[in-house]
Parts: sequence; C-alpha cells; structure tokens
Amino acid sequence: MKTTMEHPPTNGPEKETEPKLSQEPPPGRSWNSPTGLWRRKTTVIAALSIVAILLHLVLRFGFHTTPGTCQIPLLATLALGGLPLLYDLLRKLLKREFGSDLLGGISIITSILLGEYLAGSIIVLMLSGGEALERYALRSASSVLAALAKRMPSIAHRKRESEIVDVALQEVAVSDTLVIYPHDICPVDGVVIEGHGVMDESYLTGEPFQITKTSGSTVISGAINGESALTIRTTQRAADSRYAKIMEVMRESEGKRPQLRRLGDRLGAIYTPVALTVAILAWAISGEAVRFLAVLVIATPCPLLIAIPIAIIGSISLCARRAIIVKSPVVLEQIAECRTAIFDKTGTLTYGAPKVTEQLIAPGFAQKEVLTLVAGLERYSKHPLARAILAAAKEAGIQLPEATEVGEQPGQGLRGTVSGHQLQITSRNKLIEQKVADADQLPPVAGGLECVVAIDQRYAAALRFRDAPRAESRSFVSHLGPKHHFARVMIVSGDRESEVRYLAEQVGITEIHAQKSPEEKLAIVRKETAAAKTLYVGDGINDAPAMMAATVGMAIGQNSDVTAEAAGVVVMDNSLKKVDEFMHMSRRMRFIALQSAVGGMALSVIGMVFAATGHLSPVSGAITQEVIDILAVLNALRAAFAPKVIHDL
Repeated sequence: MKTTMEHPPTNGPEKETEPKLSQEPPPGRSWNSPTGLWRRKTTVIAALSIVAILLHLVLRFGFHTTPGTCQIPLLATLALGGLPLLYDLLRKLLKREFGSDLLGGISIITSILLGEYLAGSIIVLMLSGGEALERYALRSASSVLAALAKRMPSIAHRKRESEIVDVALQEVAVSDTLVIYPHDICPVDGVVIEGHGVMDESYLTGEPFQITKTSGSTVISGAINGESALTIRTTQRAADSRYAKIMEVMRESEGKRPQLRRLGDRLGAIYTPVALTVAILAWAISGEAVRFLAVLVIATPCPLLIAIPIAIIGSISLCARRAIIVKSPVVLEQIAECRTAIFDKTGTLTYGAPKVTEQLIAPGFAQKEVLTLVAGLERYSKHPLARAILAAAKEAGIQLPEATEVGEQPGQGLRGTVSGHQLQITSRNKLIEQKVADADQLPPVAGGLECVVAIDQRYAAALRFRDAPRAESRSFVSHLGPKHHFARVMIVSGDRESEVRYLAEQVGITEIHAQKSPEEKLAIVRKETAAAKTLYVGDGINDAPAMMAATVGMAIGQNSDVTAEAAGVVVMDNSLKKVDEFMHMSRRMRFIALQSAVGGMALSVIGMVFAATGHLSPVSGAITQEVIDILAVLNALRAAFAPKVIHDL
C-alpha cells in the first residue's frame, strides 16, 4: 500500500488563504522602471491617442484650421506615447535584444522625420492599444479563475462541543470540526463525520453530477452543499486545499516564460529583418520614402505576437476548469514531443482498491455461507481488504448478519462471533502458526493479495484479491501510439513482478520493470529521458523523484502533496481521461498559438506587398495592421474555451 503525507500542524501564522491573481510585474521588471511605467500607462496612452487623432480630424476637416494647429494633438501623442516606447526600445538595443517591436520604433522615428504625424500617432495607438488588449485578453482568459476567487467563502463554521462559532478561514486547522450549512460553499477539504446529503462539485471537476456524501465521504473545497447540513473533519488547511491550489495556477504561470513564447520571439527575429528588407527595397526602387514608412507600419507585429502567451494562459485556465493544474506552463508544449510513456501501477493504471477475484472454499463449507459470515465481521473493520469483501457480498445480494465480540489486534487479524460461529480472518502464516485444524488444506501460494478464514477453529476458505485496472486503462494505453505518437509505453512499479505482469497483460503493456525502489525508478527514468522525451504518470510519494527527472511529470489524484510538488501537471481527479484531456488541450493550444502568430504574420506580409507597391498609405497600413492584430488575439482566446470533443477515450 502507498503512504500519504499530511501537513503537520503549525504554531506559526497561517499564510494568506484568500486566493488572489498576481499583481506583481514579470521577473526582472519593476513597475517603477521605464518599461513598467509604459505598461501601466498603455491604456491611458491608447485613450489619449484616440482623442488626439479624433481632435486632429475635427480641426482639419471640420474647422479647416491651419496645418500647424491641427498637428498639435498628434505631436502631443508622439511625445507622451512615442518617447517612452523609444526609450524602452533603446534599452533593448543596448542589450542586443532585437524583437519585432523594433519595427514600431523605426516607424515612429520615420513618421516624424517625414512629417507623417498622423501615421506616427496611429502607430502609438496600435502599440499601446496592443498592450492594453493583451491585459484585457489575459483577464478574459483567466475569468474562470477570477470567478473562483470571488466564490471562496471568507469564514467557516467551527464546532467545538455543542457550540458553533464563525471563524476566519485562515484560522481553520487540520482536524477541526466544521459544519457546512445547506447551500454553503465548502471552505476546505475534509471528511464527512456526520450527516447525509449531496454536493455539487461540477465547478471544480467539470462533471455535472450531484455527488452523494455520507459519513466517511471526502469533500473538496469549492463544492456547493445541497439541502442537508454536513459536519466534516478537516484534512487540509484552507491554504492547502484543492480550491487554493487551483488559484495558485495564475500566480505561478504569470511569472514564467515558457518555451513556446520564446518560439514567438524567434519568429519575430526572423520577421523583423524580412520586413526591413522589403521596406528598404520599396524605398530604393520607388524613390519614395513614404513607402518605406508604409511597409514598416503594416509590418509592426508587436501586438500580434502576444497571441502566443494569451493562448498559453487561456489553456491553463481551461485546464484548471477541467481539474488539471498546470504548474509549469512549458509542459503544454513539451508533452506533444514526448515519445516514451512511463506509468506507475497502483493508483495510476489501477484504482488502488483491491477486488475479490477467487473464493477457495474448504470441504464442508458452502461459499455463500462463508462469504456471509466473513462480510458480517468485516463490516466492522477498516482494513483495505474489508471494502472488497463487502463489495463482493453486496454483489451477491447477501444480507449482513450482526457480529459481536469483535476485535482486531495489529498483526493478528480480525476476530469475532457471527451467527453463533467464531470467526478469524488472518494471514496464511498466522493460521499455520496457530495450528488451526485443516490448515494443511490451504491452497498453494499464488500472486496477488490473500486472506484466510477460520470458522470455529477450522480452516474454511482462502480469499484472493487483485487491484483491478481502471475501466479506461486498456483503451487509454492502446491509443497512445496512434493518437499521441508515443513509441514506447512501460510500467515501472515497486510491486511484485507477478502483480505487475498481470496488470500489464490486462491493459496491453509489454514492457515492465517490477520491484523497483524510488532510486531505481529514478535511474530508469533518467536513462529513458536521455534517449527520448518522457512522460511519467504516478500518484505516490515514491514517484516524486522519477517525476522530476522526466520531461513531463504528471501526478494523478490527490494522494500526496510531495508528488504534486514534483509534478509539472497535477490531475486532481483519479481518471486517465483527464490525462488524455491534457494531451489534447496541449496539442490544441500549440495549434491555436501558431495559427494566430504565423497566420497574422502572413497577412502582414501580404499587406507589406501592397504597401511596397504604393497601394497602401502609412495611415491605411496602420489601420490594416491593427485589424490583423485584433483578429490574431481573438483567435488566440479560443484556447480558453473547451471544444466539443476534449478527449477520445
């Protein structure tokens, strides 16, 4: 069995639990720097640019003022908006950072030198408006997370003895008793200890079902309670609960610059010299400097390339809505390049819940009678195999009898009296040590888990169990090659080889590594990653080192905080369908991002041809480019919305 870890109680102050979207500047930036000031003022500059351009047009065509007077608003726009931008570009040039926004700076300078103040003002509007559009688009892409933050309750109803007191959420500790009133939002993760009802978890899991809750059921923060009050015992602090983990996505992702964004920079680095070459040739061939300006204006793609990070943030938001936490945005690109899939066994390809597979009954006993007596006793046990026995009894339609004198000492098995019979449920070795009658009739040792039953001091049966594969495991494994281009699929497990091989046959995997320690798992993953990019999927603490060594580490379920910290992606639901969903969302994100960037650049190149041949003026070129940028950004926003088909299992 795999172990889990809980956060120990702390005597120090709790960290802030109300999730907030990050308001910090990107790494290496400061809101007080010239660049930061420019970004903070972009919305204002865009608004002033619009006012200045409109005022210029009114003065020029409405009041027919002198050229010098009607140019004043445009000169003000170039001074207020153009100078901060040019200063920022100069700093980049000194650092030898040649990006696509260099075209915008050259265009502004050229427009001033040629006296094309209207074209220069439109470029300022385009660049500042692009920055403002980026901020708006990012907010739109993360609107679901913002809505989650607003829904989070600020207080909890803590119960101590017979008194219920409202306390601040950050004061709730592990093992506190809380009351969830009807229609309340569950504030923290926990386990129901009293009450019976339903909860709506669709806001977090995406599954449109009312989940029944009774004593022993787990509850997750953010779920909406139904008509009945529930009393729970907390298993996590609010800061560590599922709701808070989802809200951490935006804080972590905003400050990271994934590889796909660098691809956008590389595209811009290629695009910039091409645009400059076309502009220079247009000027040289025609002898008209205004064509040089027109080409650069329509070639300016600074707002265009923001489509890539918008697609990334949108995909992260969509993943969060589907109960998939993307901790490292770069995995959205990398998983599409993985060619080796490595899986842990228990809890990953299996449910982590054994089922009864064989009931070997000794002579003189009836199968239904033995199962009835055993299930009647096991209902009082918390052993993992007890659930499997009770499930088998329920499937057989057995009414459970009452048991008395129940006792369960560690290492000795379960004892009790059921329907007048003395029962003992223990291990093979313990039964032999106690010299129980007919113990020599025990069946040969086989793979899997086992417990043996003695009734009235006589061997009666051996029950065998196996951890059943998930319903979707075989179809998931079989489609990894044709659908996601994986060349190899393997299991790396710490379980016995007979168990691993049995599961591998069930799910269609031929390559296995059994009885491996965490260190051995790590060595295997490092070796495979050196040969090809790898995906490692696991759920236990012993999977954490291997996850960190893989190209993409994915934790499935909520069994271990250590595993979640090591993984680049955390699938909050115990389902391989979610793993498949992430693969599809990753591929879709990359397609949308490149479609937006490359498609927009292609449209700009067409516009550059028209500008170079004199069919577009600098002003009309600026307007055309703004339309192209808006179309690219709107297309990138599609990544934040789920398609009709999000997996193919």
